[in-house]
Amino acid sequence: MRSNPRVALLGFSIECNRFAPVATEPDFRERCWLEGEDIVTDARSPSSAALGEMPGFVTDMDAAGPWQPRPILLAMAEPNGPVDHALFERMMETWREGLRALKGQVDGAYCVMHGAGLTTALDDPEGAVQALVRAELGEIPFVCSYDLHANVSDANVALNDAYVGYLTNPHLDMRERGAESAQILRRLLAGERMFRAHRRLPIVAPTVSLLTAQGPYAEVIELGQQRRRENPRIVNVSIMAGFAYGDTPFNGMTAIVTATTQAAADTLADELARECWARRDRFVARLTALDDAVRRAKDSPVPLAFADVADNPGGGGRGNTMWILQAFHEAGVEGAIFGVIHDPELAREAHARGVGARFEARFNRASGQDPFSRPFAAEAEVKALSDGRVTGRRGIFQGTNMQLGKTAWLQLGGIAVVVIEGRTQCADPAFLEHLGLDIGAAKAVVVKSRGHFRGGFDEFFDHDRIVEVDAPGLTSPVLTRFDWTKLPRPVLPIDQEAEWR
Repeated sequence: MRSNPRVALLGFSIECNRFAPVATEPDFRERCWLEGEDIVTDARSPSSAALGEMPGFVTDMDAAGPWQPRPILLAMAEPNGPVDHALFERMMETWREGLRALKGQVDGAYCVMHGAGLTTALDDPEGAVQALVRAELGEIPFVCSYDLHANVSDANVALNDAYVGYLTNPHLDMRERGAESAQILRRLLAGERMFRAHRRLPIVAPTVSLLTAQGPYAEVIELGQQRRRENPRIVNVSIMAGFAYGDTPFNGMTAIVTATTQAAADTLADELARECWARRDRFVARLTALDDAVRRAKDSPVPLAFADVADNPGGGGRGNTMWILQAFHEAGVEGAIFGVIHDPELAREAHARGVGARFEARFNRASGQDPFSRPFAAEAEVKALSDGRVTGRRGIFQGTNMQLGKTAWLQLGGIAVVVIEGRTQCADPAFLEHLGLDIGAAKAVVVKSRGHFRGGFDEFFDHDRIVEVDAPGLTSPVLTRFDWTKLPRPVLPIDQEAEWR
C-alpha cells in the first residue's frame, strides 16, 4: 500500500418516498451540502453537519497514518420525495468534473450512500453515482457505505469492492461503519482482493418490524455477525431491510456478503437468505388503534411514548398530520408533549407574536399539501421560542448540528406542542429540552418518528412503554394502503402467495 494514500471522497444520501413531494436543492442545502475541503473540515469538527459515516471514515484514516483526502461533493437531505432530476444532474456534473480531475491521481475512493434514493427520472441514482466513479477512476479500490434501509440493485453490489451497511436500527453505528469502510479500504489498498454476493428476497417488511434490539431482523443480523467472527474470510455482512416506500423494481430484503473468496461470500449469503425467509411471517406491523392510544394516554399509571409512525419525517412524511394531536386535545389529555410538528407558517407567527401571546393556533393552513395534512385549530399560548439551532444529544443525531428553523413551544390546554419551521423527525430529546420542556415529568410524549426516537428517548421510555399508533400518513406501516407501481409482486406481507427458493 502506498505510504500516503490518496482517496477520493464523495456522497449522496437521501431516503426517498415515492409518494412524497419532490426534493429540491434547498432540501440538501438546509441539511448538508459540502464541497471540496469543507467535507474534511466538517468531518474533523467536534459537531459535524454530516451524519456519522464521513466523520468516522476520516477519523479512522487520520488515526492510521498519513493520507491525502481528495474531497468532491457530499450532499445529504432529510428523507423526502424523489429528487428533482435536473438537480441530480447538476450534482453528477460536479462529481464528474471532480473525478475527472483526479484520474490517475488517487489510489482509492469512498462514497457515502443511503441506498433508498430516487430521482424524478431514475430508480437507482446510487447506481449512477457508482458507475460514474468507475467510469472516471477505473478499477481502483472503491468502498461504499449504506443505510440498512437501502433497496439493493445489482449495480449497487457489482460496482464497488466492498459493501458496508449499518447494523443498528435506530441507527447508532454510522461512525463505526464509516471507520469500518476506512479499514476495509486500507486492506484493498494493500492488495487484498474481495468478492461480493447478494440474495434478494420477496419480503418488503413494514418499518416497525425492523428493530435490531429484538425481533426477527435482529436475529438475522446477529447471525451474520457471528458468522463473520467465526470465519476470517468474511469481511463484511450487511442485511439490508429495504425501504418499502421507494417502490422500486429491486425492493426486497437483501443479504450482502463481502469476503476474500467468492465461495465464502456465496455460502453465507445463501444461509442468511434462508434464515430471513424462515422468519418471513414475523415481519408484520402490530399497531395500536387511535382510540386505544387516547385511552392509554389518559389512564396509564406510568408515562408512555406514542410514536406517530405513519407521519415520520424520517421516511418522507411531512411531520404535520393532526389525527393524534386532535384526538388527544378533544379527549382532554393532560401532561402531554407533542414534538416536533412541521408548520413553517405557524412557527413564524408564534415568533412574531412573542412569548406570552395567546391566539388561535391554526395548523396546516398552507394550500397544496398532501391529503393527510388536514387543518386543525385550537387556542394556544406561546410559552418559549428559539432559533432552532440545536446540537443533538443522543441517538442518530448525537453530536450533529441540527437546524430546526424558527421553533416554538405552544401550550394547547394540557398539551405542549413544539412547532418547527424546518422538517425533521423528533429523534433527539434536545429538540424539546432546549425550550425548557421536562420530558421526565410528562405523562405522555408523542413523537413524529418511526423508530429513531428509540435511540434518543431510551433514557425515558423502554420498549414496553412505547406505543406505535395506527393513523393515516405517507409512512403508514400498513402497506396495503399504498398504490404500488414498481414494487416486485408478489411480495410479503402484501401478497400471501409470494414464494422464494
